[in-house]
Amino acid sequence: MGQKANKSRVADNEARTYVKHIRVSPQKLNLVAQMIRGQKAEKALVDLEFSHKRVAQDVRKALNSAIANAENNHGLDVDRLVVAEATVGKSVVMRRFRARARGRAARIEKFFSNLTIVVREQDA
Repeated sequence: MGQKANKSRVADNEARTYVKHIRVSPQKLNLVAQMIRGQKAEKALVDLEFSHKRVAQDVRKALNSAIANAENNHGLDVDRLVVAEATVGKSVVMRRFRARARGRAARIEKFFSNLTIVVREQDA
């Protein structure tokens, strides 16, 4: 009677996590995501741990979540995980106004981003 089950969006050897509304611009987040694409999950965690970028800690939390999803929900081996995809998308934009000279206003835009991380179990 109810709705049919949705097809899985990831393969059998993959797990993903999706984080919405990260308070950083997509351009800055993509620099950090680019740093971990294609790396082993362990090395990516170490790189994020010692990165000087502020958003690296949010990406590290997301990667830990993807690894936990792989282990608990999909039964994958944590030692063989690779960051297959790390995609960044735009989210909402907060618009604020700042008073300027002669009664004018300047718009300040505060960007938010979405992050999707897919980890894949590599063949041994």
